[in-house]
Amino acid sequence: MKLSQFKYNLPKELIAEKPAHERDCSRLMVINRKTKTIEHKIFKDVLEYFEERDLFVMNDTKVFPARLFGTKEKTNARIEVFLLREINPDTRLWDILVDPARKIRIGNKLYFGENDELVAEVIDNTTSRGRTLRFLYDGTHEEFQAVLHKLGNTPIPDDLLRIRDIIPEDKERYQTIYAVNEGAVVAPTAGFHFSKQLMKRLEIKGCEFASVTLHAGLGNFRPIEVEDLTKHKMDSEEMFISEENAKIINAAKERKSKVCCVGTTTMKALETATTISSKIKPYAGWTNKFVFPPHEFSIADSMITNFHPPLSSMLMMVSAFGGYDLIMEAYKQAVAEKYKFLTYGDAMLII
Repeated sequence: MKLSQFKYNLPKELIAEKPAHERDCSRLMVINRKTKTIEHKIFKDVLEYFEERDLFVMNDTKVFPARLFGTKEKTNARIEVFLLREINPDTRLWDILVDPARKIRIGNKLYFGENDELVAEVIDNTTSRGRTLRFLYDGTHEEFQAVLHKLGNTPIPDDLLRIRDIIPEDKERYQTIYAVNEGAVVAPTAGFHFSKQLMKRLEIKGCEFASVTLHAGLGNFRPIEVEDLTKHKMDSEEMFISEENAKIINAAKERKSKVCCVGTTTMKALETATTISSKIKPYAGWTNKFVFPPHEFSIADSMITNFHPPLSSMLMMVSAFGGYDLIMEAYKQAVAEKYKFLTYGDAMLII
C-alpha cells in the first residue's frame, strides 16, 4: 500500500485539547470485522464485549518527565531539551532533541533549574535536531534521576502543545494507571481510558491481564517520507516480555479465549515476539517493527486504540488489523460524528 492512501481530513477542532472528565467516560466506537458494522458507545461499555478468562494485554511502560527548559552559556538564550534515551547511566550520556538546534554547537554548556542545578555539555551532533549530551553531575545515579524528575516536564506531544499550554492534570493523565516501568517519552494512549473502577469490574467478570513493556519513542510521530511503505524504516524502541507474561498470553491462545491488545505499542511488541508457531516468546531487546496492510496478526483477535493522525504509522497498523476499507470508513464516520482525536481523544474497539 502507498502512503497517500492513509490521508484523511482531520478538522483542528476535533483534536482533543484535554482528557475526558473521567477516564472511562470517553466515547467508544466499536468495529465488528465480521459483520462490517460500527456501533457508538461509551468506553465503560467495553465490558459487554468480553467474557470470563478473556485476556487484556497492556503496555506497562511509564513516561518520564523528558522535557527540560534551560539556558545556553554566555548568551542565556532559552533552549528546550527533549530527552530521548539514556545511552550510558555511568557517564550520564543521553540522546536528545534540542530547540532551537541551529544555535547549539559541540562544546556548548547548557544550564537547567533556577540555580543551575544541572549542567550539561554538548558532545556530538547526531542529526539536524539531535544531539548527545553529557550531564555534569557528581552524585549517584538515583540522585541524578531525582534531579531530572524535579526539573523535567511532562512530554506532551507537539500537536497538543500547539493548541494549548501544559495543564496541571497532564502529569497524572498523560500516564496509564498501570504504568510501572519508566522509560517512554510517548505514552501508550489507548490505555488512558482504563480507570481503577473499570479494571475492577473486568476483574470481577473474570477477565485476565498480561503486561508487556515497550518504551515508546518519538519515532511514532516522525513523518513517513516515502510513498512506498516498504521503504520506510521505524526507529528502534526497547521492549521486554517476561517469561511469566508470555505464558499467560500463550495459555489464553491455547484455550481459545479472546486476546485484546490495548494499543499499537502493545501490538508492536506482540508481533515482534511471535514465533513461527504463533506463540509469544520471552523478549528483552529492541524492535523497529513496522506493521501496515496487508499483515497477518498472530496473537490478538481484538484491539483497543485511539484515533490517530493522517499518514501515521499507528493508523497503518490499525488499518492492517481492522481492514483498510472498514477503518477508513470508520474514520469518516468519526469525523462526521465529531469524535475526539489523538492523544486525549476517544477510543476504538476492533473485534
